Amino acid sequence: MEQDLAKSRAGAEAARHVKHGMTIGLGTGSTTAFAIAAIGKRIHEEGLQVRGIPTSSSAELEARKHGVPLCTFDEVQGKLDIAFDGADEVSPALDLIKGRGAAHTREKIIASQSRRFAVLVDPSKLVKKLGTKAPVPIEVIPLAAPVVLRTLQQMGARASLRLGLRKDGPVVTDQGFWVIDAEFPPIDHPAALSRELLNLPGVLDHGLFVGLATEVIVGTESGVDVIQRPSNLPA
Repeated sequence: MEQDLAKSRAGAEAARHVKHGMTIGLGTGSTTAFAIAAIGKRIHEEGLQVRGIPTSSSAELEARKHGVPLCTFDEVQGKLDIAFDGADEVSPALDLIKGRGAAHTREKIIASQSRRFAVLVDPSKLVKKLGTKAPVPIEVIPLAAPVVLRTLQQMGARASLRLGLRKDGPVVTDQGFWVIDAEFPPIDHPAALSRELLNLPGVLDHGLFVGLATEVIVGTESGVDVIQRPSNLPA
């Protein structure tokens, strides 16, 4: 219950950053669901006019449930005003591991096309180094999965294909790909690892988000903390 309260506060704070006429990115996951609900409440109560691009089919369902109008990149000129999403881990440099919901490829596209990318978390997601708690999800073409698994193990990771719950076989992403979860030792150089993973044949994308977050909204038991991207790091 305390964690849900923290997530709810982060979501409510995110909704307060939305202004009339904005086009926003709608992330996937339990914390972002609170933000989508809060934005929908403002639409209903205040007549707020916004449009959203969802990062997954589940985010689309949440938006429709709460009355948030949707659009596509075909309908948007320039970048989105702001995108909201959760994270599995956040480093002091505001680099992220994302992908527990297997939507990280679409999430990264939307984050990269947003003027602001606000990450919504509870305090348990803050770590000193990425890889402390969460594996790095890697989206792969099914044909390449055995090869990528072997390569990741040669790189020093404990890697396994993510299997579905209450179903036989692997998790299948919205793109029809599979997900490999790779447990690395705490990651000293996330940008270098990001490039190395992207160079593996058969990899579509992965859950390391380096240099994309502009701020992190942390819901706590007592309120909300907002962490801005350090000024000495590139935006």
